[in-house]
Amino acid sequence: MTLRQQIQKILGQEDINFLLTNRIPRQALTRFMGWFSKIEQPWVRDASIAIWKFFTDLDLREAKKQRFTSMHDCFTRELKAGARPIAQDANCMTSPVDAIVGAHGPIAGTMVFQAKGFPYTLEDLLGTAENLDDWRDGYFVTLRLTSTMYHRFHAPHDCTVDTVRYFSGDTWNVNPIALKRVEKLFCKNERAFISTRLTGSTRLAGQRVALVPVAAILVASIRLHFLDVLFHVKYAGTQTFACHAAFQRGQEMGWFQHGSTVIVLAPKGFALCAGLDQGTGVRLGQPLLRWQA
Repeated sequence: MTLRQQIQKILGQEDINFLLTNRIPRQALTRFMGWFSKIEQPWVRDASIAIWKFFTDLDLREAKKQRFTSMHDCFTRELKAGARPIAQDANCMTSPVDAIVGAHGPIAGTMVFQAKGFPYTLEDLLGTAENLDDWRDGYFVTLRLTSTMYHRFHAPHDCTVDTVRYFSGDTWNVNPIALKRVEKLFCKNERAFISTRLTGSTRLAGQRVALVPVAAILVASIRLHFLDVLFHVKYAGTQTFACHAAFQRGQEMGWFQHGSTVIVLAPKGFALCAGLDQGTGVRLGQPLLRWQA
């Protein structure tokens, strides 16, 4: 076993992983990483990316460029044109991200799950000011981005964003180990609620679909192209934004400063596409949710 494999095995042990990624000054470390990752000094940049590659399976072959100004520039990299074909099935919503499918399934009233035995409600996640009728008894899917993945998120269908609501919060790790130990973790972390209406000439037009990007340790910054604001752990500005931002299926909407989670909320009548299940990898543009009704 190589040194890298030995270190990965140690860090993969649940108790050690949880301790190292949660029982630390999470917000202070996240602010530090936000500053450090943007350093453009060549040896800092090169050493940081080299260490990142040593501990992970970072693969940059699909990146639009191969030289980066900083580690942050590498985190938020774009892909080469055509690297992610966007499925055009009129009855499907496509995945907004490269991710691993997490908890998913029908929404029981307004109750969903982050992991087995760890329920939370849409009221916990989105607050009581939001009208939740469109998602009552609907369907949800949790998409987890690992640190090496492409970190930008895209429209799952032709749609118009009408509301964005920002929730300040903590920066717990959102890996499966933490999800099994911290109740209502997604509802505690920093996150944004993006409300959309599907558009176009298909029978899905008018359906209300939400994307909820959830930040995490080292990750607590979310940028949306259609708002001139960067959400981060020290942000204290406007919390709710009325919008009218139109997107075509697959068009980029924003990005995380690192990797985290996107929760997709769909109305009743949608279900996860065949071949996908918890633990399955999914790529941007791949069919994710199919209209069944």
